[in-house]
Amino acid sequence: MQLNNEELKNKINEYKKKLSVTVVAHFYQRDEVFEMGDITGDSLELAIRTKANKSEFIVFCGVGFMGQSVKVLSPNKRVIMPKVACCAMATMIDGKQFDVSVKTLNESGISNENILPITYINSDVEVKAKVGEMGGMVCTSSNAKKIITTALDEGKKILFVPDRCLGQNIANQMGLKSCVIGDGTNPADSDIICFNGFCSVHQLFTIDDINFYRKKFPGILIAVHPECDPTICDASDFVGSTSQLIKYIADLPEDQKVAVGTEFNMVNRLRSKNTYVLSSTKPECPTMNETTLQDLYDILKSIDEGEPLNEIFVDENTQKWAKIALDRMLAL
Repeated sequence: MQLNNEELKNKINEYKKKLSVTVVAHFYQRDEVFEMGDITGDSLELAIRTKANKSEFIVFCGVGFMGQSVKVLSPNKRVIMPKVACCAMATMIDGKQFDVSVKTLNESGISNENILPITYINSDVEVKAKVGEMGGMVCTSSNAKKIITTALDEGKKILFVPDRCLGQNIANQMGLKSCVIGDGTNPADSDIICFNGFCSVHQLFTIDDINFYRKKFPGILIAVHPECDPTICDASDFVGSTSQLIKYIADLPEDQKVAVGTEFNMVNRLRSKNTYVLSSTKPECPTMNETTLQDLYDILKSIDEGEPLNEIFVDENTQKWAKIALDRMLAL
C-alpha cells in the first residue's frame, strides 16, 4: 500500500530514532524533504558540519558531487544518498576534459608551472583531485573572490572550472580580464581563464525579467546568485551565494520588495511577503528535485535491513588529492 506524505514522515522519524543516522538536506531540496533534514545548508556548509557528526550513516539529500565532498572530508563515515542525482554543471567537465583544458592553455604559451587551477565545489571528485594534484584548490560562490585573490598573489594564470559565469563575475568584481576557453580570444591575455560550463537553472534569468519587475514595482531590489550570467549580475542590486542571499533578504525591511534570481524552492522559503522569483518560468532544479520522501524512506529502510543502497565510495588516490584541494580552501 502506498503511504502518503504524513505517513512517510512518521516512518522516517521512527527510523531516525532507531538508527545511527543523520539526515542532511541542501537548501534546494523539495520542502517536504528539506523539513526532514537534521542538518540543512549549502553544499560546503553541509560537508563541514557533518565532519563533527557522530552518526555512523550520513544520509545526504542533494546531488552527487555533494555526497562526494562529504565522503572526501569524512572518509570514515558511511555516506548514503536517497537519490544519486547528477548536477548538470558538474557533469560538464570530467578529468579528461580538464586535461584538454590545460593542454589548450599550454598551446597558447602558458606552461603548467604558470597555471593555478581552481574548481568550483560544483564539480566531480575526479576534477577536484586533478586540481589538487596541480597545486590548486576548491572554491564556493561565497569565498571565490577570496580564493582568487590569494591565488593571484602567486602571479599565475587562473584556470577556473567548471562555471564560466562565476569566474567571469568574480573577474568583473575585481577589475580583472577573463575569457572563456573556445571564445576565440587568446587565453594568455586574460587573468582568469574559464571553462565553458554553467548552471542551467541560473541561465533562466534575463534582463527582460529584471526590467519587468523594476517597471512593475518601482524601488524593488534585485538579488541574484553569481551563477547567473554576468549581464544579469551587473544589472542587479545584490549578488551573493545561497547563504549570503538568505542573510541579505532576512535583513531587509518587511515592506521592501525583492526579486530573487536563484532556485525556486529556496526562494519560496525565504519569507512570505514581498519576495518574488525573478523569472517568468519556475526556476526549479530538476536534479535537486529528484529526491522524494519515498526515496528517503526507502534508503532508511535499506539501512535498517543491513543492506544500504546508494553508498558513496571514492578511491584512495582520488580521495587524497581531492581532500588536499578542499583543505587548501578551508585553510583560507
